[in-house]
Amino acid sequence: MNNYFANRRSVRVYDHERPVPDSLIHSLLEQAIHAPNTGNMQLYSVIVTREPERLAALAPAHYSQPAIANAMVALTFCLDLNRFGRWCRLNGTEPGLANLQGFTWGVIDTSVFAQQFCTLAEMEGLGTCYLGTTTYNAALIAEALHLPHGVIPVVTVTVGYPAEPEAGPTDRLPLEAVMHFEEYADPTDDELRALYAPQEALESNRRFVAENNKENLAQVFAEVRYPRDQAEHFSRVYKEFLQSQGVSL
Repeated sequence: MNNYFANRRSVRVYDHERPVPDSLIHSLLEQAIHAPNTGNMQLYSVIVTREPERLAALAPAHYSQPAIANAMVALTFCLDLNRFGRWCRLNGTEPGLANLQGFTWGVIDTSVFAQQFCTLAEMEGLGTCYLGTTTYNAALIAEALHLPHGVIPVVTVTVGYPAEPEAGPTDRLPLEAVMHFEEYADPTDDELRALYAPQEALESNRRFVAENNKENLAQVFAEVRYPRDQAEHFSRVYKEFLQSQGVSL
């Protein structure tokens, strides 16, 4: 158990000969809802998708990437202002969470809930993969899942028993890159280069640099994988969707 998380990895190819029982998903979610959350409001919901035609309907919103194309189950974790808001109104009061603070609380709570599920699922031998595309096409996902007003997709997790052989852990920055004692210790330029050097030296990352005709790994991230214009575009799209759901930012 001590090395479990140090060796974890995302799994994108699943064993279709080994279905994931509904009872297991239910049990894992039943445990995951005990995750910490803001004020015990539990500003989240999760939509479990496992029917092939419904998974196929979700796939385009995630650019049909391998994890969703091969998924046995997909869980869309959503910030849910609908349920809490309706409960408040049924009891003669108006909720005050359709704003940046409420959105932030909900995103944090939803993310913690999702991660609690992933931890429990992986401890049961399942593989999981986060899909970062959820906020890119939240409106398409909301349409496919028939989400009511105020229910906002935050993150999608695909689940299944791994079909591919065990691989090594995903490369990560060393702990000293992210851990600070008492106050933030901003590294010098030389220290910063040293922190990223092991990742830059990996053959897979060197190949990414060459394939994209860039000078270094930072340029691949900033100019190819996550360029500013793309981030700004999807920021506008997500903001417009949030506003259509009544969230004031």
